[in-house]
Amino acid sequence: MASRGRAELGLAYGETPRQFFDLFLAERGPEKLAVFIHGGYWRSLEPRMFSHMARGMLAHGISVAVAGYDLCPQVQVAGIVDEIRRACAYLWRRFERRLLVYGHSAGGHLAACMLATDWKKLGMPADAVSAACAVSGVFDLTPLIGISMNADLRLDLLEARRVSPLFWPAPRGRTLDVIGGAEESPEFLRQSREIAETWAAAGASTRYEEAPGNHFTVLDPLADPASAMTKRLAALIEQTLR
Repeated sequence: MASRGRAELGLAYGETPRQFFDLFLAERGPEKLAVFIHGGYWRSLEPRMFSHMARGMLAHGISVAVAGYDLCPQVQVAGIVDEIRRACAYLWRRFERRLLVYGHSAGGHLAACMLATDWKKLGMPADAVSAACAVSGVFDLTPLIGISMNADLRLDLLEARRVSPLFWPAPRGRTLDVIGGAEESPEFLRQSREIAETWAAAGASTRYEEAPGNHFTVLDPLADPASAMTKRLAALIEQTLR
């Protein structure tokens, strides 16, 4: 895509080497724009392992920015949330397009955080991110306090609640799709159901679905333009980003 002038690779939105996008442009350019955020429990992986996730949306005329971010323990989860906010702000200021943010696992957590962000406080329209999709996301970080990965995450109870979108004010009038793998652990499915139910009761538009696959395979349909998951996200952009 870069050789055809339809990709900007390594597009910096911040100061560190991991704060960058790979931006893949649809045929008609960034008229419709989505941001994909990878998982890895905030501690691992990098965006170029997930470039293929853009394929499904591109076929529907939606440009995709695949975003990177710094990792724990070099930073804390709250810092990663702020980095992705800066990434979204960069895209808004450059293209003046409302965004759909979608992500997997820790990326699903970050997508929900973007939807529930008070963008007006950051000098942007309240609906700068008007829709999100979290695939096998983590929305309540308090269960992570007692397990080994917390040596990197460095969460105590207060901080875990502070960075858990389940406990944030619901983004009234905005749309969240929550997808869990049918073969996921019960805790992942519980959290996905709970955020959908809690935010819906508080005025957000939510949808919960269990899709085929486990935690690692459930996102595969995003690379397929013909998949039901990709078609749903393309329809969500049409409904919410006009």
